[in-house]
Amino acid sequence: MQVKPPFTELEIKKQPSGFYKDNSLPIALISKGIMVLLVIWALVFPANANSTLGSLNGYLLGLFNQFYIVIVGLFAFFLLIVAILPQSGRKVMGVPGEKPEFSNFSWFSMMFGAGLGVGLMVFATAEPLSLWGSNPVVVAGEVAGNTEASIQSAYRYTFAHYGFHAWAIYVVTGLSLAYYAYTRNMPLTIRSALTPLFGRHVNGPLGHVVDVLGVVATILGVSVTIGFGVSQFIDGVYAITGVEWIMNMGGDVPVPSKAGLIAGLFTIMAMSIVSAVSGVGRGVKYLSNLNLVLSLILLFTFVFFGSFFFAMTTYGSAFVDYIINFFSISFGSYGPQSAETFAAALPESAKPFAGDLFGGATNAYGAWAGSDGFETFRSGLSGAAAELDDATLKAVYAAGDDGRQFGWQSSWTTFYWAWWIAFSPFVGLFLARISKGRTVREFIVGCVFAPALVCFAWMTILGGTAIDLELNGGAAGAITGASQTNQLFATLAQMISGGLLSALTIMCVVLIMTFLVTSADSGILVMNTIMSGGEQETGIKHRIIWGLILTAVIGTLIVAAGENNPMDALKNAMIIGALPFTAVMGLMMIALTKALYRDGKREKHGVLGE
Repeated sequence: MQVKPPFTELEIKKQPSGFYKDNSLPIALISKGIMVLLVIWALVFPANANSTLGSLNGYLLGLFNQFYIVIVGLFAFFLLIVAILPQSGRKVMGVPGEKPEFSNFSWFSMMFGAGLGVGLMVFATAEPLSLWGSNPVVVAGEVAGNTEASIQSAYRYTFAHYGFHAWAIYVVTGLSLAYYAYTRNMPLTIRSALTPLFGRHVNGPLGHVVDVLGVVATILGVSVTIGFGVSQFIDGVYAITGVEWIMNMGGDVPVPSKAGLIAGLFTIMAMSIVSAVSGVGRGVKYLSNLNLVLSLILLFTFVFFGSFFFAMTTYGSAFVDYIINFFSISFGSYGPQSAETFAAALPESAKPFAGDLFGGATNAYGAWAGSDGFETFRSGLSGAAAELDDATLKAVYAAGDDGRQFGWQSSWTTFYWAWWIAFSPFVGLFLARISKGRTVREFIVGCVFAPALVCFAWMTILGGTAIDLELNGGAAGAITGASQTNQLFATLAQMISGGLLSALTIMCVVLIMTFLVTSADSGILVMNTIMSGGEQETGIKHRIIWGLILTAVIGTLIVAAGENNPMDALKNAMIIGALPFTAVMGLMMIALTKALYRDGKREKHGVLGE
């Protein structure tokens, strides 16, 4: 049987001269046009933009929540199989015998900083604490939130959101790009990953659409990351300086004000643009190494002054529980529960009141921050429905479990999957850029399993300390009562005091700042790489322009949120923008399966690509 060489004749037409010299004009203009229209919409009609994005996001989650969950589960199992199989795992991404460009330390630090740096600073304490109060087991009413009994399920889903699934999303994109770039000498751009399926058709409009989807997803994914990070940066600056204009002091707890967020955003993005101009070989590498060193200092502070024994016992038991439940986490998906389905499951005595009972029984947020979901449901009833006996009301609450599980999953797990997917063109392409010369197995193990295990340690040491202080250490709500982005500083304040606390707070602010700069400048470099058809070196003026566009997108969507959480509009836009790229990633997985299989046959028959 004759085996043809792979298709490698990818042609991306670039401008020969002018402002867009060496860039693809359709990709650049369409990507910038979409972002500029979003900025104008959010700036001129902020209330309309915020409400429309929220409504559209809710509608799409109702349709595609299960799609998000299942496809991410497929990504994780696909990479596991590729790594295990000898034929695919041993392939070198480069010429045989080629050495990796970066040392293992620099490779890991750049991967760590770009992939989850800011997220770990914000959510190392916030994620375990939030899930301690509300997770699917708590929502189902099986255990009470914010108790010792809910710790195991809290970490089951903490590990899910920051573990093998999260990094598998990055690696599906990164492995696809690196494989074609270094084994077939193809451009390091998104459309290259679909050539095994579509061949020369990606040279035209189809390829432009794929690359534009990658750019848009990248901008929105990076925007959410920077939004969370800037909020924590402002919390840290306030903890150090006490300057009140950067905070909104009118609520139960101080939270960053819009003025503070915009000031912090401008500061971070100015530094990011300067770093991006210096390129990956200098700015990103040095900042990433600094990030890793400072991260280790913070980690060891929690080891020495925090609840290390509690953290390590939690790590062991939580990891076993995570592995046991890995399959159900991967594919256990929920759709919206209809009023008809709910009514059919009710006891006969409750069926006349189905309309009054439906909203409360299917509300996932009744079980939040340690609240008893059933008690919240019961206390919200009025009229004849409130007269039903406890046994009937408990059966009613059980009948609404699928609706509550959908509400929780769509607003939590699916948000994370969409965030990682939106981030994956950026992180995946960045991982590909720094991984030439490594084997497929090394790439998967190094970029999925190793960083996930570090994330687990980070989450259990920092988050476990916060939970232990609340459960056993007398924090008395000081940590759980703080804003999400301030919980790290609140935990430090419960652990230590005096000059050491001040020094560590300053170090955390510097660490957040360098993580933010690393994420933003890496994102700017990746966007320019896509628009230049995979070129490693891109024009400085375009890096500056994309830095300004990114700043405008984040700033206007923060303002558009109005009196709501400043992150709401950003998160809604990101989940919407991630959906089309999710489908692209599914095609990438199929294409890579075909490429690995066909290349194995080519090796067997001595037919090699160029």
